[in-house]
Parts: sequence; C-alpha cells; structure tokens
Amino acid sequence: MTIAVLLKQVPDTTAKISVSGGRVDESAVSKWSMSPYDEYALEAALQLKEAGEGDVVAITCGPARAAKMLTDAAAVGADTLILIPDDGVTDSTHVQSLLAAAVKRSGSDVVLCGKQAADTNGGSTGPGVSHLVGAACVGMVSEVSAGGDGFIALRASPTGNERVEVPRPCLFAFDKGTTELRRPNVRGIMMAKKKQIETVTSDDLGVTIGASSVSLQSHSPPPVKPPGQKFEGSDSVPAVVAKLRDEANVI
Repeated sequence: MTIAVLLKQVPDTTAKISVSGGRVDESAVSKWSMSPYDEYALEAALQLKEAGEGDVVAITCGPARAAKMLTDAAAVGADTLILIPDDGVTDSTHVQSLLAAAVKRSGSDVVLCGKQAADTNGGSTGPGVSHLVGAACVGMVSEVSAGGDGFIALRASPTGNERVEVPRPCLFAFDKGTTELRRPNVRGIMMAKKKQIETVTSDDLGVTIGASSVSLQSHSPPPVKPPGQKFEGSDSVPAVVAKLRDEANVI
C-alpha cells in the first residue's frame, strides 16, 4: 500500500511579495517553501508509514522549482517523488484532475493534504481530489491513525474535537496538527540528493486540459497604511480620546 501526500510550493511567509505589471512578480520572491498545512499532512503520512501502513509518495503540481520541495520531503522520509509540470495551469479544477490521476496511478487508497494553500487559501484541492478518486473526505484533521479496515481521524467540531472513522479509500485535509514536521538529519539529506523525481505530464496521466474557467484580470498590492500619529504631553489627551472614540471606535 502507498500513502499519497499532496504538496504545494508557495512563497515563504517571510518573503516579500511585489506586484509588477498587474501580476505577482514570482522572480522577485526570495524564498519558496512547502505550504504550512501540507507540512502537517506530510508528518502524518510519515507517522502512518512508521506504523506499517505503507510507503509515502509525495505529489505536487507546479513549476520546475517545486522539485526542491520534493527533495526536502524525501529528506524526512518520503519514498517516491512525483512532479506534474503545471505549464501555466491556473484553473484549480485542472490541478485537481492532474493530482487525482497521479493518485490513481500511484495506487494509493489514502491521501493526505493541507486544508488550504498559504498563497490562494482556496481550500478546494482536498474535496476536489476526493470526489475524482471516489474517496471519503474528512477536513479540519489534526491527526490520523489506522483503525480496522480504515482510518480514524481527529478533527475539530463545533462542540470540541471528534474522532471520525472512515473506510478506504479516503482523503484527509489537515488543519494545524499536533506534531510539526520533523527536521531532516544529515543521512536523510544526503540520500534525498540521490533520489530521482518522476516527472509525469498530463498526457502520461491521460488527462485532457481544456480551456480554463478562470480569468485572472490582475493582481494588486493591499493599500498602503497611513502613517502613524504621535502625541506627546497632557495637552494632547483630548485629541487622543476624540480619535479613539470617533475614528478607532474603541471607546
């Protein structure tokens, strides 16, 4: 059995994002990282592997630079690495079709992913892939363990935490988990450098990418915050109180 984990490379949360010509300037992003929620999914997949549930296959759909993220996944224990070139795909339904086809190709009957990507915050990948592969989908998961012929997930609910048991095939979309992604050791890093990344195209997967249903008009940065105001001395108290009451609405 194999455990599929879906990963996405996104701008690091500390990276500065700039807009040029109505588009995010990706060439200006200084650091790319694995999406944080995907890190929790990968750690859970590695724990299932250690429990004897099978090897871990890491799958991503993205540009060539995403290979670095797959190598990082191999350094902590991923066994098989699959890169699907996105070729400029912007429609999330196309990405879901490619990922679902790769999951079927890997023979995995359990899939783990983050609940949403840190760049788009769409949250559609997990439900979309589960629909296409015919798997039960459980969201907002923080941990997963094997149980009987299926898996048991711990997830948040309106009244607290609850445990949900589902049969195979199944997909779990992770929220912030109980255990953060482990750090690679020297041996893992060295072995990961030698691990081959399998590149599969839409033709290899038998997926036809039609016209996109998404039309991106432009990107724009958030409005610049107005400069701060500084008040000194007791004489400024009435002005400060007026601003807190009339502008900030905090009193």
